[in-house]
Amino acid sequence: MSHVLLVRLAAPLQSWGVVSRFSQRDTHTRPTKSAVVGLCAAALGRDRTDPIDDLAELVYGVRADHPGTPVRDYHTVGAGRYPLRPRDIITDHRRAAAVAKSMEAYDGHGFGHHELAGWYGAPKKIAADPVSGTLVSGELSRRAMITERWYLSDAAFLVGLQHTDKTFLEQIGHALEHPKQLLWLGRKSCPPSGTLAAGIEPGTLSEVFASKRLLPGSDGFDTSGRRPWAWLQAAPGTRGAAPVNDQPVTFDPARRTHATRWETRTRVTIAPNATDWDLIP
Repeated sequence: MSHVLLVRLAAPLQSWGVVSRFSQRDTHTRPTKSAVVGLCAAALGRDRTDPIDDLAELVYGVRADHPGTPVRDYHTVGAGRYPLRPRDIITDHRRAAAVAKSMEAYDGHGFGHHELAGWYGAPKKIAADPVSGTLVSGELSRRAMITERWYLSDAAFLVGLQHTDKTFLEQIGHALEHPKQLLWLGRKSCPPSGTLAAGIEPGTLSEVFASKRLLPGSDGFDTSGRRPWAWLQAAPGTRGAAPVNDQPVTFDPARRTHATRWETRTRVTIAPNATDWDLIP
């Protein structure tokens, strides 16, 4: 018999990146299986190099009770003026030479009072300096870097993890409420709020999603009669299923790998006798 561990993912901000680079950090419209498996692995205290086969075989589903609002965070990094620190001059003779005249003409303590225009920012082209041997940037003039990061604001998702081993689900649920590592919803700046482990129910993902009322949200709207979208993991070849490349194989930084799984999208009709929630929001 199958059981489903319900996990509440709610916070002021969430971000579930799919194709993210330094300058562009996107977010999916819902939590990915890879991210949720990583959340569970962190709660259990596993290292990134540890096997995750048992977690990866969980059948995954997510119900978007409150989809949230996309929020764009605009950043500019570097290219401003910033006082030189002692180590900037001691470890990089090029900066010392560039600011030498300014320091000689200064009456008083020199450190912290001199600037080089356009050098402040993330270092690029790092290499060992042929004179000092210290790792320095090969590009002194640093242009401003513009980055764009997307979040979901005020979202609340109900995740279901289906498995036949109820004891295993109980271990995961206990770990989510007593995590051995810090947890976040997709990005370190997005800590979860309130209760995560929302109980274990007998049945399949579709049955359990229909038997639970919508999670309380911060939008203030009446949720009665709403039919939220849900995405349910399905067997390959299932009619109407679409491929998703978020099946985690390993989180090892040296060989991080994801595989393809299949899922269907459906509207969930909440049963009239659906049970309510007793959670810390």
